[in-house]
Amino acid sequence: MADILTTITELPLDEIILGDRLRPVSDAGVEALKASIRDLGVIKDAIHVRKIKKTGAFVLLAGGHRLTAARALRDEGVPGMDPIKVVCWSCNDDFARLMEIDDNLAGAELTALDTAVFLAERKAVYERLHPETKAAVGAELVGKRWNTSDTMSLVSFTAATAEKIGKSKRHVERLVKAGQALRGDAHRLRHAPKPVTLADLMQISKITQPTERYHVVEALEKGTAKNAAEARTQYKAMTEGANPPVDATDKAYLRLSDAWARAPKSARRRFLEEHGNDVQALLDEMGGDDT
Repeated sequence: MADILTTITELPLDEIILGDRLRPVSDAGVEALKASIRDLGVIKDAIHVRKIKKTGAFVLLAGGHRLTAARALRDEGVPGMDPIKVVCWSCNDDFARLMEIDDNLAGAELTALDTAVFLAERKAVYERLHPETKAAVGAELVGKRWNTSDTMSLVSFTAATAEKIGKSKRHVERLVKAGQALRGDAHRLRHAPKPVTLADLMQISKITQPTERYHVVEALEKGTAKNAAEARTQYKAMTEGANPPVDATDKAYLRLSDAWARAPKSARRRFLEEHGNDVQALLDEMGGDDT
């Protein structure tokens, strides 16, 4: 699946790219790490990077807080921060994502929100790397019941992850369900004045209407509701007796608006790269309608 390309003792800090991370670096975490590094005089553990064959660039796999803390201390004039010790890997995208996830799960005090996001992504990556562990349905399930020699098909992501992070299988299942339902809303919920709880995430995972989901996420983000259950009650009161849109254009608009609001910036940028000409053509057409 992946092999260490080589062990590089040092790399200049500015040659390492943070890349598209599942969780932004925490300012509080960086400050705590900076204090530890000052006390010890060294960064204890090497960071892990991946060398991209096509470009030769070094992209961070694990150690975002260490890298950020080292850069900050270097800029403050602390000696011995640049270059930094690294281990370089040659691996595919899935292995790189799995290393990022497991590094965070093992070494950080994560919020319920971040844990749910990481575990949902870990499940997706795990099943791509180990397709034999994906839940079977229908005739495939019947076949597996009788294939006792196929031991790998009995390995479940939930059991493996529960053992890894020291949680019950039921707890992992709830977190994964919540994380799968979040998709692009996680970055908005991180700005909520009150930490989002697992109970909030489970409420969000039950929502099927895009407009209700948008209201609940916005209420948590802006602090206009103390929890997701209250936000759902607010939405119900606001829409009591209102007829949902029946026009096909309205329905399509709501789906598009919801997808755009939930998508991270990287996904929006990619969408515009691929469909920008179509968007511009429509804007030009709308401009012509106004003349």
